[in-house]
Amino acid sequence: MYISSRASILTKIISPTAVILGSSRIGRDTIIDDRVIIGYPTRRSLREKVSALGDYRDFYKVLDEASSGSIIGSNTHIRPGSTIYEKVVIGDNVETGHNVMIRENTVIGSNSVIGTHTIIDGNVRIGKRVRIETGVYIPPETIIEDDVFLGPFVVITNDKYPLSKRLKGPTIKRGAVIGANSILLPGIVIGENAVVAAGSIVTRDVPPETVVAGVPAKPISNRRVYEEKKRRWEAGMK
Repeated sequence: MYISSRASILTKIISPTAVILGSSRIGRDTIIDDRVIIGYPTRRSLREKVSALGDYRDFYKVLDEASSGSIIGSNTHIRPGSTIYEKVVIGDNVETGHNVMIRENTVIGSNSVIGTHTIIDGNVRIGKRVRIETGVYIPPETIIEDDVFLGPFVVITNDKYPLSKRLKGPTIKRGAVIGANSILLPGIVIGENAVVAAGSIVTRDVPPETVVAGVPAKPISNRRVYEEKKRRWEAGMK
């Protein structure tokens, strides 16, 4: 275990293999599990500190001095193998799966779930009550509003002409559902309560309350019909 002297920790549930860096703040009743790193410094922060220190052999102290820390709310659970970079803010009652990476300048709202092996690549805004399943990739400049669902292995992109100098992630509006293995192209807007069927490639904006499917994704239905089909499925009806 390494805990920075600058950190403010209200929880008592921290694994002996956890590392907490910089001026991180961790709320009450939060669980910091095995091999979790909180406040890992960015490459720039770390390189600046290494250059200034020269031959400095205390590895965790170097990381600590380079880190601005992160904020983790109360009653949150960060599961084994996860790394949370500096300048991340995570709300209350959030859960991560195993081996999650959350890069710098990301904000995650309360009561959200971040699935195992998900990568959130920094400069991302995620709302409240968002559910992100296993293996999702979320690039910089993506905005995800409240109550969104992202199915397993969704891939979100932010570079229309790789490798361009302009990055623009999609905006996923409140209540949208994105099915497993879907791909969202840069800059598109998924409207409120829209649904993207599994395996779709979304190349243009999706209107609110619309269900789209296919490659490229096209409208096939609306949210009202989707909810009725879901109700019948849950009731065991055809």
